[in-house]
Amino acid sequence: MSKSRRNFLKNAGFVSVGFIGLNRFISDGSLVESFLEEAAHLRFGPLVYRPDDILALPEGFSHRIISRHGDIMSDGLISPGMHDGMGAFSLKNDKVLLIRNHEILPGPQNTGPFGVQNEHINKIPNNKIYDFAKGKRTCLGGTTSFIYNERTGRVELEYLSLVGTIRNCAGGVTPWNSWITCEETEMRTGSLEGFIEKDHGYNFEVPATERIGLIDPMPIKPMGRFVHEAVAVHPQAGIVYQTEDSDTGIFYRYLPDTKGQLHKGGKLQCLALKEWKSADTRNWATLKTDRFPTKKFFDTEWIDMDNVESPDGDLRLRGFQKGAVRFSRGEGIWYGKNELFFACTSGGTKGLGQIFRYVPSKYEGQPKEKDLPGKLELFLEPNDTAIFQNCDNLTVAPWGDVIICEDKADPRVIGITPKGKTYVIAKNIGYRLSEFAGPVFSPSGNTLFVNIQSPGLTLAITGPWKKL
Repeated sequence: MSKSRRNFLKNAGFVSVGFIGLNRFISDGSLVESFLEEAAHLRFGPLVYRPDDILALPEGFSHRIISRHGDIMSDGLISPGMHDGMGAFSLKNDKVLLIRNHEILPGPQNTGPFGVQNEHINKIPNNKIYDFAKGKRTCLGGTTSFIYNERTGRVELEYLSLVGTIRNCAGGVTPWNSWITCEETEMRTGSLEGFIEKDHGYNFEVPATERIGLIDPMPIKPMGRFVHEAVAVHPQAGIVYQTEDSDTGIFYRYLPDTKGQLHKGGKLQCLALKEWKSADTRNWATLKTDRFPTKKFFDTEWIDMDNVESPDGDLRLRGFQKGAVRFSRGEGIWYGKNELFFACTSGGTKGLGQIFRYVPSKYEGQPKEKDLPGKLELFLEPNDTAIFQNCDNLTVAPWGDVIICEDKADPRVIGITPKGKTYVIAKNIGYRLSEFAGPVFSPSGNTLFVNIQSPGLTLAITGPWKKL
């Protein structure tokens, strides 16, 4: 390692006074409990545990189940299970359209929309199923759309909007009123004893519409074929940022030729640091690499990718060889105020998770970007289960805090302030072994929607949300 590089890393080790204080609390076990008690009161107060409740919530908050796996939907199909990422869109008269992912493997199985033996599959034409898999291992992943009335607290319409994909994990909302749903797989044609008929590992776009019906399932191939997790869209430029759920994942952006028309082609790129080629951010104790520091902004650059449909599933490996930054299981991502946050579920010295922040350039995606580059920061890596562990889906609250879901037993929904302090919003006490997923606020800011993946529940949390 060069002397200049060593000095650069040494200087990067200096962090803000506030974060030094947090590290002192974490290093001293006797102080962790008092720190968490203070943090719990930071926004809404401590959790209240009531008998028979599914969630423990702060005083003044309540929750209700608004959709569950197994319900008969408005289209006559079965509401699927394995709930994951979710987006919310504004409608008239206090109504919200929600589009929800279903992380389902090829079937038949009892979590799909057609029944245990696919007995209801004839209710839709085969050409609306992306991968029929010869009718033997039908791909059952996809999305459901439903309309929720915030005033009455009831779902007024629910229907299957995409089907035939595999492991639709997370995704992201777009400024042009659609939901990008992502396949967390690289399964190829001929897999599963030859039954899989199409390649997988793509994004699909689902419009936010009140009209019942399945979309024509068209993969957005120019966005790349890899183990997709989630996306976030630059509201002005229309650039789409993408995370990859792999221990050796990288971070992508897609520059469409025409804003809002992703199918029509564009350029796929991967993120690199100007001063640190092929940087490894994972910080695992078993790695013999330089530690990636917290609270340090790095100037970035973007590397063009080729052969983006990646028949060998090596897009992330080729990107890293070209100098891309490596992340550990990039998952939820959300665009905040002129910045975006994304979670890496198993990053960190103890593998408990990290939160990164990317601040786009004023000239993001333009030639002038080289002179004023975007910046990457490891925003938070607590390495303490009491703070958070295995952060997965996330969103940004109306008051600017990052809201994360934990993918673990006894999971929590946790808020993170701009200064890196954490507080607990909810704890799953009804289905303790199942993860939270898909947190998203209604456009009004009055309701936080969240999923419990198994048994497959969508809940609406209401209360005195603060607009800070």
